[in-house]
Amino acid sequence: MDHVVRENRALLIMDVQQVVVGMLKEDTKGYLERLQHTLAIARGAHIPVIYVVIGFRPGFPEVSPNNKAFAALKSNSRMFDVPEAVAIHTAVAPEAQDIVVTKKRVSAFAGSDLELVLRSMGVNHIILTGIATSGVVLSTLREAADKDFAITVIEDCCADADPEVHRVLTSKVFVRQSQVTTLNDWAATF
Repeated sequence: MDHVVRENRALLIMDVQQVVVGMLKEDTKGYLERLQHTLAIARGAHIPVIYVVIGFRPGFPEVSPNNKAFAALKSNSRMFDVPEAVAIHTAVAPEAQDIVVTKKRVSAFAGSDLELVLRSMGVNHIILTGIATSGVVLSTLREAADKDFAITVIEDCCADADPEVHRVLTSKVFVRQSQVTTLNDWAATF
């Protein structure tokens, strides 16, 4: 007898904060419009939306000098000291029913309660979007796969400062552990 597994999905919008969007070299207007469309589809299909943001306490006590990437952030903490800079971009702002999770490292799971939230909601399939493909998307995908989540990556709703890195990850690396699709193809499934 075949067992039908009901997939409870959640859409993750990761690191789409004002300061992070400002670092993109691509057309941010087009990127944000694609995310808006993705959000509209998810909300219309009653798929929970979870925003993941990077955030630290004043003085960055969570950041070790041994962590090369975050130690550099700590030394240039001015850009993370302004609440407006680290806020979720206004073009894709959360709605009242959405959940916001704060992480302390690259992966959405690291230093956050994301797994607790997902498991409590019965979610077993996550849909990944965000900035950067080579950062939060890659790290979250790898950790989610190890935690036995089904994963979909909407490749044109992910962005990276290096388009070639984005291309290699979405076409050669991510396909080993997830379904990689475009917004249009994903939207066509509803």
